[in-house]
Amino acid sequence: VAKGLSGGTVIIKPSIESSIVPHENIIIGNVSLYGATSGEVYINGMGGERFCVRNSGAEAVVEGIGDHGCEYMTGGLTIVLGDVGNNFGAGMSGGIAYIWDKNNNFSERYNPEMIGIESLETTDYSMLKAKLEKHHSYSGSPLAGSILDNWEKEKAVFIKIMPFELKRALEAKLKQSKTA
Repeated sequence: VAKGLSGGTVIIKPSIESSIVPHENIIIGNVSLYGATSGEVYINGMGGERFCVRNSGAEAVVEGIGDHGCEYMTGGLTIVLGDVGNNFGAGMSGGIAYIWDKNNNFSERYNPEMIGIESLETTDYSMLKAKLEKHHSYSGSPLAGSILDNWEKEKAVFIKIMPFELKRALEAKLKQSKTA
C-alpha cells in the first residue's frame, strides 16, 4: 500500500459490512509506504511489518504496526495509535514519530541506537489533535474518535520519537539563529 507514494491522500478503512474491530486487526500488508516521498495516508486499522520503511516525506496515521516500523526513515511523520512490533526505528535518521503508548510498552520494542523517546510540547499536541481529527473525519476511526473525546486524558499517553541526528541538527539551527 502506497509504496513510493509521491502525493495525494490515501484512506483505508474496513467495509461498512465488516464486523472486525479495526484497531485490533491488520487491514494492510507488509512494507506499506516503502520509500514514500510525500502525501498523506489514514488507516482505520493496523498495518503489517516494515511500515514506513525509507519514508522520506509522507505523513501517516495507523492504528498499530508490526515489527521493524520506520526502519531507515529519513523524513515525514508517522503516528501510531497503538502498539508497535519489535525493532522500531532501526536506522531512523529523520522524520518524527508519535506513538499512543496506551500499554506503556514502547520502551521494550524500539531500537535505541539512533532514536530517543521525548516529551511532547504544546505544538506537538496541537498538531496531533488536528491529525487525529482529520483521521477520524476521513476514515471514521472509532479509536480516533474515542481518543479525541477524551483528549485531555489521552494526550498524556503519547510519546514522541526523535532521531538523534535530527535533534542535533534542529538544536544547531536554533543556536545559529539566536547568534545571528
